[in-house]
Amino acid sequence: MTRRPFVLAALVVLLATVVTTTAWTRAGAGPDRCAQRADTARERSQLVTGTGASVLVIGDSYSVGAGVRPEQSWPVRLPGRVRVDGFSGSGFSIGASGCGDVSYASRAPRSLRPGTDLVVVEGGLNDTDQPAADLEGGFRLLMRELAGTPVLVVGPPAAPDRPRADVERVDATLARLAAELGASYLSTVDAELTYLDDDLHPDPAGHRVFGDLVATRVRDLLHLR
Repeated sequence: MTRRPFVLAALVVLLATVVTTTAWTRAGAGPDRCAQRADTARERSQLVTGTGASVLVIGDSYSVGAGVRPEQSWPVRLPGRVRVDGFSGSGFSIGASGCGDVSYASRAPRSLRPGTDLVVVEGGLNDTDQPAADLEGGFRLLMRELAGTPVLVVGPPAAPDRPRADVERVDATLARLAAELGASYLSTVDAELTYLDDDLHPDPAGHRVFGDLVATRVRDLLHLR
């Protein structure tokens, strides 16, 4: 009679371990990997570039500059005084990352400061395998957190590592939601970027192209020449 509860408890622990390990494996994350990503995010947030209007970038590994030096990452090419809140593997959806809730909406309140002139939200590649309802729900929550601040949403490029149909689906969803909720939108599906060997992250030249595309739109929104 005492053995059965013990066996059931052991099965519960085993199942929880399997589920957690599967989640980490899917996202390419684990305790050490998540700590490393958090450290990289903190380091990137300390690099503030430019002068003028206050611009906040919220994004994923593209905003961090994964695979390139921080000073080569695309946000440095934006006009204004630019701060970056980036976390590799994150997205609009809570489940995009295996490192817990590091979604854009959860990070926005701590990174948004009074007087911010523009928030640039970049991402979508990590949402390509997430349920449509989670993507939409995360986007709506993010916009509530950013209410009262102008927002430019920058959609995902067609990175070779991701099925183009999935990227286009996310791009279309983000464009629709941005229009509905009063944010500006920039599609980068057709951007001609060059990539690192992983076929996912831009190389330095790809970051320059991506950054210049975003910078042109930012100048328009900030009414800069």
